Amino acid sequence: MKIIGDGGHASVVRDVIRRSRYRGDGETFIAVGDNLARSLEAKNNDEAIFATLIDPSAIVSPSAYIGLGTIIMAGAIVAADANIGRHSIVNHNATVDHGCKIGDFVHIAPGAHLCGGVTVGEGALVGVGARAVPGAVIKPWTVLKAGETAK
Repeated sequence: MKIIGDGGHASVVRDVIRRSRYRGDGETFIAVGDNLARSLEAKNNDEAIFATLIDPSAIVSPSAYIGLGTIIMAGAIVAADANIGRHSIVNHNATVDHGCKIGDFVHIAPGAHLCGGVTVGEGALVGVGARAVPGAVIKPWTVLKAGETAK
């Protein structure tokens, strides 16, 4: 597997690949933590075949949709009918509840919790420990700061 990126996020991506024993022959994964930079890499590599990575300790509903190039980290939970876009990150111990709609290039940071029916726009960052009440909308390319609550 070709990995684009070599920072801290890339080291965690490599751990997920090792733990899941994922082969990914001929596939590419963009291991860049910054949402905008990740989106630019995706555009610059639009011919690539992108891998989707799910840590073995994550819980992902069979009815959830996980887009290409997305990673679900250790301890994360993605519930029924959630829809997560391309090249997004659901980080350690984050929860995405039923019916959430997560755009492309989003980062749900460690320990963030989204209640049912939350919409997160493209490129948004949901900070460490942030929360979103049922049905909340987080606009594209915005930041929900660490510990804040979206209503």
